[in-house]
Amino acid sequence: MSDQVYLYIALGIYFAGMLAIGFFAARRTKDHEDYMLAGRNLPPWVAALSAGASDMSGWLVMGLPGAIYATGLIEAWIAIGLTIGAYLNWLIVAPRLRAYTEVSNNSITVPSFFENRLKDRSRLLRIVSALIILVFFTLYISSGMVAGGVFFESSFDGDYLVGMLLVTGVTLAYTLFGGFLGASLTDVAQGLLMMVALILVPVVAIANVGGLGAVGEAIASASPDALSFTGGEALSGATVLAIVSALAWGLGYFGQPHIIVRFMALPSPAGAKPARRIGIGWMVISMGGAVIAGLAGIAYFDQPGVEELANPETVVLRMSQILLHPLIAGFVLAAVLAAIMSTISSQLIVCSSALVEDLYKVVRKAPPRDRTLVILGRSCVLAVAIVAALLAISPNDTILGLVAFAWAGFGASFGPLILLSLFWKRLTAWGVLAGMVSGSVIVFTWPLLGTGVYELLPGFIGALIIAVLVSLATYRANADIEREFTDTAALTIARPGAPA
Repeated sequence: MSDQVYLYIALGIYFAGMLAIGFFAARRTKDHEDYMLAGRNLPPWVAALSAGASDMSGWLVMGLPGAIYATGLIEAWIAIGLTIGAYLNWLIVAPRLRAYTEVSNNSITVPSFFENRLKDRSRLLRIVSALIILVFFTLYISSGMVAGGVFFESSFDGDYLVGMLLVTGVTLAYTLFGGFLGASLTDVAQGLLMMVALILVPVVAIANVGGLGAVGEAIASASPDALSFTGGEALSGATVLAIVSALAWGLGYFGQPHIIVRFMALPSPAGAKPARRIGIGWMVISMGGAVIAGLAGIAYFDQPGVEELANPETVVLRMSQILLHPLIAGFVLAAVLAAIMSTISSQLIVCSSALVEDLYKVVRKAPPRDRTLVILGRSCVLAVAIVAALLAISPNDTILGLVAFAWAGFGASFGPLILLSLFWKRLTAWGVLAGMVSGSVIVFTWPLLGTGVYELLPGFIGALIIAVLVSLATYRANADIEREFTDTAALTIARPGAPA
């Protein structure tokens, strides 16, 4: 049997498994809240692995190892920043957001939470936040589709467009019918597959080179600055700025709708504590493996007789194909697809909820039937996927570049406002609106200045300052807001295991 046949067998098994999980979830999706939030009954371990897998996308298995391979450990500051940000997100945001969304009119989306939390009767806040979700998530989903096309191009010498459409089609199938539960359960399987692959590939590569000592010597010879966290430069203002920009990725966690919606789906605020431990454990192992894989790749591809690596973002793919049995390599390749597809599915559900919950329900006066909402939700998943696929046909940026822009957009537009809405009583609807718009504008315009600072950092700070200033200028006491804020604090503290 040829190597290619083994690869296709592994991918076939993977695709069949994802579709089976989607079918299982579809049978347990009875109504609109099930489709959008799994009935607020997602077990903590599922929420943890689902949040991690949907967060990482193709960046974890392709973008991060590729950046380490090309530039060295200076790129690892992104992984460090993300780990810190994820930990704080689970620690301070998850339990309180789960409690607050229940107290504030059982909000099941981020835009509806903002509207209910701030008692905004104009509906403007809900509409603007839903539109921001649609814009940035369409770009984010498109980046995943690009990763799928690149994957097939590099792994099978196939056609980019065929690969992109195949990944999109299978992901769309299980998401369309399985909804939030389908996306979450497939995320669990995909997250575990990714973690195993990111342990296996670097271990085998290190053994092939001759052990850790030989890897270190080879890296020092091939790329002396790769093992430096400062890129081999003296600690200067520019270096510090680059490190701060990389660490700033962690700020993005507070505003990612596809991640924080997992907090809202927990059975209770107390579930955040075990979920945090599982989620951060998975993240440390997986990102550590990705960093080591990038470094091991430098040593491996520097060996005599080993073909040159054309695209750094394929370092994990190429090492798995060369070093592992083709069937095992096929499952490693499936792990790459898992990273890509887990993110796409989660983001499609959030886009669907924005269209149905936060736009359709606003313009329709009569309450729609629940069956109508489920059909609309599925239709919106399909529509967003088509738009994102059209954008992915001719990509003009790297996977990491596409992800970085969308991550910054959500981190700056929503991150400061989620934190303020949870912990500051004087926040107002006008403050949130001003913060959202300013965060988005800064993210779009900051790269034009050419400062080298990641746009998330100025966007986050700018949105935070503007939201506070506008809120102070427009604040009016509201008894319902005061009561819900107090009730949320009491509910969060009362749950065993939740931080005060």
